[in-house]
Amino acid sequence: MSQRIHLACPGCARLNRVPEDKLDGATCGACKAPLKAGPVHVDDAGLDRLLRSSPVPVLIDFYADWCGPCRMLAPHLETLAAAHRGELIIVKVDTERHQRHASQLGVQGIPALYLAKNGQIVDQAAGFRPAPALEQWVRPHLG
Repeated sequence: MSQRIHLACPGCARLNRVPEDKLDGATCGACKAPLKAGPVHVDDAGLDRLLRSSPVPVLIDFYADWCGPCRMLAPHLETLAAAHRGELIIVKVDTERHQRHASQLGVQGIPALYLAKNGQIVDQAAGFRPAPALEQWVRPHLG
């Protein structure tokens, strides 16, 4: 039997457990949107839902489309998501449209990265970081 991995739905931000060998073509059990292992865009309500339900750490990237360092960070987050599929969920929150969590956490600049475990923020970082630095940052919080 293959290992089940946790994926956030890009459509409704619900958590899905998918057998690793069935990832290709997998859809969300709630809204039927196609699932992917990379970063998922969520709104404030979706982030609330994930933080409450995720059994694995959640890396939150607060960003904006106009932000150059945010755009530079995006492919590094994709790399991190691929390397830790099933043991880390990466979500992106657009601070222009979804401001509640950014305000509550006191985000003053972007990109701002927050790492949550068991629904609680356990670490944070600001600014661009290449994939090796991201890896080093999240590794102590995995598994």
